[in-house]
Amino acid sequence: MNLGESILTALTGYASFQEIWDGFLAYVPSLFTALVRIILPVLAIWLLVRTARSLFAGKNEPEIWAWLVMNGDMKVPVKHWENVIGRGSSSDILLTLPTVSRSHAALIRDAAGNWTLTDLAGKHSLRLNGKTVEGSVPARYGDVISVGGVEAVLTALSPEEAREQSDSRTKPGKLVSPVKSLFILCLFDLLLGTELALNTDHSQFPVIALCFVWLLALMFLVYLLFRGMRRRAYEIETLAFFLSSLGLAVAASAGAHAMVKQTVAVTIGVAGFLILGLLLRNLQWVKALRWPVAGLALSLLLLTFLFGETIYGARNWLRIGSVSLQASELVKVAFIFAGAATLDRLFARRNLYSFILYAAAIVGALALMGDFGSASIFFVGFLMIAFLRSGDLATIALSCAGAGLAGFLALTVKPYIANRFQAWRHVWEYAYSTGYQQTRTMVALASGGFLGLGAGKGWLHHVAAADTDLVFGLLSEELGLLIALSAVASLIIAALFAVKTAYNARSTYYVIAACATGAILVFQMMLNVCGSLDLLPLTGVTFPFVSNGGSSMISAWMMLAYLKAADTRQNASFAIPLPKFTRKAGRKNE
Repeated sequence: MNLGESILTALTGYASFQEIWDGFLAYVPSLFTALVRIILPVLAIWLLVRTARSLFAGKNEPEIWAWLVMNGDMKVPVKHWENVIGRGSSSDILLTLPTVSRSHAALIRDAAGNWTLTDLAGKHSLRLNGKTVEGSVPARYGDVISVGGVEAVLTALSPEEAREQSDSRTKPGKLVSPVKSLFILCLFDLLLGTELALNTDHSQFPVIALCFVWLLALMFLVYLLFRGMRRRAYEIETLAFFLSSLGLAVAASAGAHAMVKQTVAVTIGVAGFLILGLLLRNLQWVKALRWPVAGLALSLLLLTFLFGETIYGARNWLRIGSVSLQASELVKVAFIFAGAATLDRLFARRNLYSFILYAAAIVGALALMGDFGSASIFFVGFLMIAFLRSGDLATIALSCAGAGLAGFLALTVKPYIANRFQAWRHVWEYAYSTGYQQTRTMVALASGGFLGLGAGKGWLHHVAAADTDLVFGLLSEELGLLIALSAVASLIIAALFAVKTAYNARSTYYVIAACATGAILVFQMMLNVCGSLDLLPLTGVTFPFVSNGGSSMISAWMMLAYLKAADTRQNASFAIPLPKFTRKAGRKNE
């Protein structure tokens, strides 16, 4: 008996109060779902608007780390940790004199505040305190640097100048409160978790409640940790937790065990994000660990190639006891870690050639394992890093030509890849064979509409890989197209912020790592979304943070550390130590 029948029966005098109450309780889940279907998209869009506004509001504000004082009183600001001095338009410190080369010298600061001067022109026209500089030499405040006959004194900022700069720069959280955004996200999660609990098997209620409560606790723990470190920016983490919440809802379609696994993966990923972010504080440590990390990544791929499991034609899973991991997901973190470079390494072309060989080894190994989706993602990451490291379009064009040839060969030796290309743009003609997954995904997306059927009420989860490769369709069916597009927008916002911060970044390492991370996350998301909708061939890659999979979740969270390290806003990134006077003065000078 539904609610309407119970009321009608009561009015005619044939129902007890218990029957009316039972009818009302039976109607509650449907009523709650109908209400939440409207509220959740509003909260998601509201959260994205607030986050984007906080990230992109205001102008780019450079930092000044030292002065080059010329002619006794003209002060030229040194705005980066790594600076090219020359007359070229791309130079950080521009000297428009015929005696100065386009890229004449490099002035580089380490995390401890020590400076190094490097000769780039090789014309013996760079001097430090009257002595010709060959190679690299340490520079100290008060030293006289002569570039092509132009003399300048390296001078430190006074404590007053440093405080004035800190006070004048915009601090995150002033325009858009991160606490309010966090509470909007909490409300989103509470409603989403409650809806899942009402619409799924009641035996899963304790697991759903535990997983969502832990996710909420983790969000506040990270926020309180940042506040304890006197960091004010929390937008990137808010986007990541929003996507992770959707990931939990997706995992619920696979059962309680999947939700627990996904929750553990989020926790490990957040821990990896924090550890990697702290490591990125010291680029000397990063330089020392680059090759060991690169070797570890190649070893992991080799183990997968030799002992991995083959699933859907790709040998990309490595099982260690009861734990299985997708090696290519974790190798992404190492690929960026080893591939990004500081300014001093950019001037030695052999370093670029070493990276090209390293990238070729990884992409080649993935191709041999049949994981062409991951191989294409790594190739896009390689193109981004190679271009930022060299600016050489010829190298990029040659790499693309080589990749095209390799792709053609792959189609000839891997029949299942060719079948996917054969079905591409014609999936309705193969609706019961190679186009089965995409056709069902598009039907599910259409049935969900803008608001969705309700969390846990879809049917696409009965199709293979619905919670991984086809997750955009599952999100659209259950939570609606608006929330699915909000997930897409979240990654695009994070990537655009990486581009925005590049102009004022402290080190080229942070620029390259952040831009490569943004490119990889967005391209992987595009492959997942467009592949499931037949706009691109289905490649079998995950949607970062959202698809069900522990390795993918951990990798996505760790890569956020590169975006965080590039954040140049005042007191924003925990990957950058606070100025000494700020640490001493505490919150007063934030």
